[in-house]
Order: sequence, then structure tokens, then C-alpha cells
Amino acid sequence: MRRILAAIKAPVSRNAKTFLKTTRNEEWLRRLTANDRKRETFRFWQPGGGYDGNIWKTRTINEVIDYIHANPVHRGLTDRPTDWKWSSAAALAGITPAPLRVDQVEID
Repeated sequence: MRRILAAIKAPVSRNAKTFLKTTRNEEWLRRLTANDRKRETFRFWQPGGGYDGNIWKTRTINEVIDYIHANPVHRGLTDRPTDWKWSSAAALAGITPAPLRVDQVEID
């Protein structure tokens, strides 16, 4: 799983950094750069190898969705999950028009 995640995440991160440099978006470059000890690291993804597992309970599904939606808030990229352009939070909250269309699924 680690190799699969790396194969997906590494090129996305490189392309994002290249795009930000090409468009001279200094604000986002700064926001996505972490200072670890004495070096700077472009951190498009949260640190760590990721976590995967089966989810068997509705409560757990909702907790995972809330956790994912809160990531941009924790990173200081937005004040509310529904404000993050690339999140499904706005659509799931019924805010229209939402930037991303989301299929509604009944979770019981």
C-alpha cells in the first residue's frame, strides 16, 4: 500500500509545486512549505504514510468524512471545511452551488 500511495502522491505533489512556481503563487508556496529543523520542505500532503482500513460502522464513516473535511482547516488553509474549494464538505452540507458535485449516498 505504501508504494501505491507514493506512486500517486509524489507526482501530484511535484506537479502542484511546479504549477505554483510557474504561476508565481508565492502565498501558496509559503503556506505549503514546512520548516523542519533547519530545512524547508514542500508539504502538499500531510506527513506520514497514510492509513487505510475497513470501516464497518456508520458512526466511523461519518467521523472519517468529518476528519477529511477538517484537514484544510487544521492546516490553516481555510476557516471552515465548507470554504475549501476542493472539498465535498459544501455539497454534503447542502450549500449550492457547490464547487464539486457529490453523489448523495444513504448511510444507515
